[in-house]
Amino acid sequence: METIRILHTNDLHSHFEHFPKIGRYLKKAQADKSVDQVYTFDAGDFMDRSHPLTDATKGQANVKLMNNFNYDAVTIGNNEGISNSHEVLEHLFDHANFPVILANLREEDGSMPKWAVKDKIINTKKGTRIALIGLTAAYPMSYEPNHWHIMMLKETMDDLLPKLKGKYDVLIMITHIGLNMDRWLAKNYPGIDLIIGGHSHDLLKKGEEDNGVWITQTGKWGNYVGDIKLEINDQHCVQKISPTTVPTASMPAKSGDNAIIQGYRDKGKELLKAHKVADLPEKFADDKEAAIQASLDAIADFAGTDIAMLSSGLFLVPFKKRILTKYDLQKALPHSMHVVRSTLKGSDLWRLVMEIEKNRHYLDHFPLKGMSFRGKIFGQMYYKGIKFDPRTRIVYVNGKEIDPNREYQIAGLDHYILVPFFPTLAIVGENKFLFPQFLREVVGNYLAKKYPVNARSESNDTKY
Repeated sequence: METIRILHTNDLHSHFEHFPKIGRYLKKAQADKSVDQVYTFDAGDFMDRSHPLTDATKGQANVKLMNNFNYDAVTIGNNEGISNSHEVLEHLFDHANFPVILANLREEDGSMPKWAVKDKIINTKKGTRIALIGLTAAYPMSYEPNHWHIMMLKETMDDLLPKLKGKYDVLIMITHIGLNMDRWLAKNYPGIDLIIGGHSHDLLKKGEEDNGVWITQTGKWGNYVGDIKLEINDQHCVQKISPTTVPTASMPAKSGDNAIIQGYRDKGKELLKAHKVADLPEKFADDKEAAIQASLDAIADFAGTDIAMLSSGLFLVPFKKRILTKYDLQKALPHSMHVVRSTLKGSDLWRLVMEIEKNRHYLDHFPLKGMSFRGKIFGQMYYKGIKFDPRTRIVYVNGKEIDPNREYQIAGLDHYILVPFFPTLAIVGENKFLFPQFLREVVGNYLAKKYPVNARSESNDTKY
């Protein structure tokens, strides 16, 4: 009989406040002599650019800290794969001391990324062969414009599993595809022994068994650490899988933890504040509406349109007058969202405006989570170049009544295609996702051109 202990995390999202406790727990568990072997895995979204240190170091700080966790393998989430430019992701793991397992992402020419492998076979001390396969969320609308080719899950599994047949005794999936898709894997590929999942932020305290396949997930933000016991017989077959999760809040704290955690934030703040972006005039002083209007101009300019829309809930704090730094922008707009240029017939643009106006009061204080949103409420929708007459229900574009047969292009965000409130965008919009800049980078570059930092401001870096 062989006993294996598997430790796992997912969706840490740069919540460094849990890292000291998690690090100590993993180190102690990895030294467990009561089992034959210990392995440690992460199922993606370990970074989130809403944290200043992650943003300032392009995720390198995360990788450095993860090296201390002694992972045996990880896969990537959408925050690594989509929130980073192609170039940043190409170098994200340059200094990692762990392998990245990822079967369903390719370069545009079909080749494997140099920083990842499709699968990995690890051999235990007692000769059990464990196959690891990694999968990330298959979002072609977001990966393709960022110069990646994403493969669908069925295509990936049907291609890879026959090639691995006879080469392993135990099959473990490390996935960032969400609980529903993990269940789909279990239903369609019952030869899987264990799925270590992420993405949907589900907390499965004791795991979930589907079609003979165990699925585990630890929620989000490092609030829990997964701890699984595998029992394997002398023929190298799994006899029993016993998943558990351990709340980070139950792990002992140390007196220096708070200083370490604050140090991560302070260092990121210091690095970002060193980059001056723009020298803003008086009108921006604590005026959120001025920030919204300037941002509407920014995304329209970036998308090459003359109309645009943004919601007020995106702006967590207003901009300020005088020197605006990267830290100020990151604090105001922490979201990992991209600009989208949507092409719509006039009749469909009219319908979109009707959807917005119908939902306006409902969304004003609507609490919203997920879909890259880092704020609290959706807020009010603001337009550039669009006016609506509620009495006549006429929509005006740049002062003229909308032409139902003409094509219009409007700048918005991927966020508005993902939320369910404006179905016209997703159903009939011809939507082009514009990469790699985030919303705050688009806004920062626009403000840098419109309100440049002059020599008196002693800036050597105005470009976001």
